[in-house]
Parts: sequence; C-alpha cells; structure tokens
Amino acid sequence: VQLVESGGGSVQTGESLELSCAISNYPYADFCMAWFRQTPGKERESVARINSRGITTYADSVKGRFTVSTDNTKTTLFLQMDVLKYEESAKYYCAATPRILWNGCGVDRDDYNYWGRGTQVTVSS
Repeated sequence: VQLVESGGGSVQTGESLELSCAISNYPYADFCMAWFRQTPGKERESVARINSRGITTYADSVKGRFTVSTDNTKTTLFLQMDVLKYEESAKYYCAATPRILWNGCGVDRDDYNYWGRGTQVTVSS
C-alpha cells in the first residue's frame, strides 16, 4: 500500500488550501482514511477522517473549516482547508486502515496501518 500526499505549500492566514493523497495497492474493501498533522515536538493529531460508509468526523478545532472527501474510485483522499490559521502550520499526513468503526474511524496514530510521508503546510500571519 502506498500513500503519497501533495498540495502543501505556503498561504496566509484566512486563505484556503487543498491537500491530496494518492492511494495505491490498497487491497481491502473497507477503509478508514485520515489526515493527521504534526509540528516539531508535538504529538501527531488527527484532524479529519472518512470511512468506506461515507461517515466523516473532524477534530473540534477544524469543524466547519476543513472538509475530507474521496474521489469516486476511492483512490484519492482530499482535505479542503478553509480559513487557515497561523497555528495550523504543520506537516500533514494521510493514513489508512481497513478497520472501521460503526460511527466513524479511530483517532489515534496507532489505529492506522499505512502512512504517507507528509506534505508541509505553512500559514503566515
């Protein structure tokens, strides 16, 4: 299984950015796919998740501003990020697992088996 993120870059506070994650060789029908972010010295935190039943869940800090989705073939994961904040500068990672929950997806790093290498998002004030 390979996950490759793209779309990172530098934006100003209040602007938008869309991240993509290309997923290949994923052999399972079920999935949870998630976006995490991490800054140096901090834990990797999950910000948005989507499962194969279409259930999406978000961290409270991004609700109403971030939208997670997949394309029709389920081979690309997206994260639309609107009204970005300075403190959301981080390296963003996509992750996947065949384990789904009845109400969504796991939120911990250990819940996911497959990871991309990340893409940097820098938000300047």
